[in-house]
Amino acid sequence: MDIRGQSALVTGGGSGLGEAVARELARQGAKVAVLDVNAEGAQRVAAEIGGIACRCDITQTEQVVAALDAATAAHGVPRIVMNIAGIGTAKRVIGKDGSPAPLEDFERVVRINLIGTYNVIRLAAARIATLPPLEDNERGVMLCTASVAAFDGQVGQEAYSASKGGIVGMTLPLARDLAQWGVRVVTIAPGLFLTPLMHQLPPEVQQSLAASIPFPKRLGKPEEFAALAAHVVTNTHLNGEVIRLDGALRMAPR
Repeated sequence: MDIRGQSALVTGGGSGLGEAVARELARQGAKVAVLDVNAEGAQRVAAEIGGIACRCDITQTEQVVAALDAATAAHGVPRIVMNIAGIGTAKRVIGKDGSPAPLEDFERVVRINLIGTYNVIRLAAARIATLPPLEDNERGVMLCTASVAAFDGQVGQEAYSASKGGIVGMTLPLARDLAQWGVRVVTIAPGLFLTPLMHQLPPEVQQSLAASIPFPKRLGKPEEFAALAAHVVTNTHLNGEVIRLDGALRMAPR
């Protein structure tokens, strides 16, 4: 799909990887709707790239519908849907005091990362299916964001790894399910990237994490994630695949 002139929707677009994706799509000529629970971040990015901003909790159907309505009114039904929104957490099953981890913490991570991603996909796909096909009978493309933690999660990452493993697991069935409508689904599983969360860590910790990456021995750049996301859009034969973007990193147990 040619990115130029297409309507695009980016969840988590107010910062980090999502912001980088929104900027790259806009740079290549897309009309972008920036969704984020952080309205200020979404508005800042949207203003700088000439897009629109929507405050949106992806777990809340009415908010996703409202964001899709706004994106459609401004730019047309989004053919490009980038699911970048998510949260990270680390909590051991048994705490230092011997108590079990709160079930609510596990549920929250899975609800946002996995169920929220599916919620956006199901609602957006129904609209994309109504569009006329483009070249190769393609109507749309959806990107999901997993993590290397889906494959080699560390101690305390049970909830995060389960949520990202769920995204990995549903990628192929989603691609098969939506094939009849000409909608592709691809997932990127990033490793250690220099996001705002990483910036909060002390420099020595960042350097230690970077040293664990075989090559290149540095943290990933959000622009590199965005470049791959844009390539997924333009390479029509990419479908049903999970791509690790991690510098050959394999996470240690802790």
